[in-house]
Amino acid sequence: MRGFKGVYVKNIITVMLLFTLSFVILGAAFVTVSYSYAADQRSQSMLDCCASAGYMIRAYNQQWQSGLDGFDIRALLSWCSDMTGYTMIVTDGVGGVENCSDRSADCGHSGGSVPSNIVSAINRRGSYRGVTLLGSLLKEPKYVVAAPLPAGPNLGYIFIIDTSGSVSHLWRMFARIYFAAACVVVLLSFALTAVVLRREARPIRQMSNAARSYSAGDFTPRVDVQGRRDELAELADSFNLMADSLERTERSRRELIANVSHELKTPMTTISGFADGILDGTIPPEREREYLQVISSETKRLSRLVRGMLDMSALQGVTPMELQSRSFDFLEITCETLLSLEQKITSRGLDVDAILPEEPIWAVGDGDAITQVVHNLLDNAAKFAEPSTAITVRLWREEGRVFFSVENRGETIPKDELPLIFDRFHKTDRSRSMDREGVGLGLYIVKTILDSHNSDIFVTSRDGVTKFQFSLRLAKNGGRNSQKV
Repeated sequence: MRGFKGVYVKNIITVMLLFTLSFVILGAAFVTVSYSYAADQRSQSMLDCCASAGYMIRAYNQQWQSGLDGFDIRALLSWCSDMTGYTMIVTDGVGGVENCSDRSADCGHSGGSVPSNIVSAINRRGSYRGVTLLGSLLKEPKYVVAAPLPAGPNLGYIFIIDTSGSVSHLWRMFARIYFAAACVVVLLSFALTAVVLRREARPIRQMSNAARSYSAGDFTPRVDVQGRRDELAELADSFNLMADSLERTERSRRELIANVSHELKTPMTTISGFADGILDGTIPPEREREYLQVISSETKRLSRLVRGMLDMSALQGVTPMELQSRSFDFLEITCETLLSLEQKITSRGLDVDAILPEEPIWAVGDGDAITQVVHNLLDNAAKFAEPSTAITVRLWREEGRVFFSVENRGETIPKDELPLIFDRFHKTDRSRSMDREGVGLGLYIVKTILDSHNSDIFVTSRDGVTKFQFSLRLAKNGGRNSQKV
């Protein structure tokens, strides 16, 4: 759980850092551009004011040779200041203050001077703009724009001072609005991200808890993905399917262990008991051969059980794709299997009614595996058929498939036993009394082989007639382009 919480928190922190960084970058770009634009507009407006004030001063100055001394322009500058909201200072050619827009006599500007570097900048560039104290003329830095008076070369300069700080005020206003909006968006994004990531992490957390339960042997937990239609839902569905498969496998494993233990217990107990009886003299010498035959029979039974389990293991290693690439002559393996069981069928006084086609029938699948299916079905029919009856074997093709059936006459299988006869180690009461050699794997192997061929097997048993039937897909081109096994 701690690991998923770590991932959850890391995802939230990552998303929030990305949001914050994006807003900082965008905000910095926005404020910089807006401030630069506002400052340029303000500067241009102040420069225009400089030019206008300069031309007005020239218009009212009728004596250019006498300079500005003695000419009262304070009223003009005060009027311009009232109209524009700017403070204005007029200096001589070397930066000494001559007059200003302040109406009070003790304004603090008279007698002062502008730093020489600013005067040099005006002469060099034709104007000046920037935030400055103008030496000691201002009490705090202000935005200042300056230009030469148009009255004549080096006659004087006019300085326009933005005492209201409108550009800085505008910039601060933009910054406050943007910062407030960014905080709201980041908080909303944080809340939404937390909800979404928590919802996305829930299936993963459930899968982690379920996997932990599976490792402990409990395969019951499942991942709830109701209402989802995304990749996580597909992953959770696959996880649940895996859990179902693991649960079935575990159940089959336990059943197999229990069944194998049960099947091994009886013959091993018999073998051990009779062997000990012979060794300790409990069994008289004249009956030793009889009990040695029982030991031999039970040993062979154990051998058949092991062989059947090996067959099951081999069948589980064949993939359906491999089976689809093979073909075999169904008629040939049917005839060969009947011949191999001829002695057993004859010994029980049975007849065979074979309804077979004259031409080969090629089917898709593993010929060796289907041979085992046919052998098990015919052997099973011979075991439980009543003496002096006939076993009917049919093979025919129909609608792109080849069908095989075998039926015998004997005791009817109870209806409640029919669904169980293909289970591992399942033996009906009648088979326990009639089939001492069987181990209960024959029909299970049949079902396993046919399942791997995507085929079903059907069984009916009524009125003393038991019938097994299955079908396979016909091979194309008569099996000439398929691998014969």
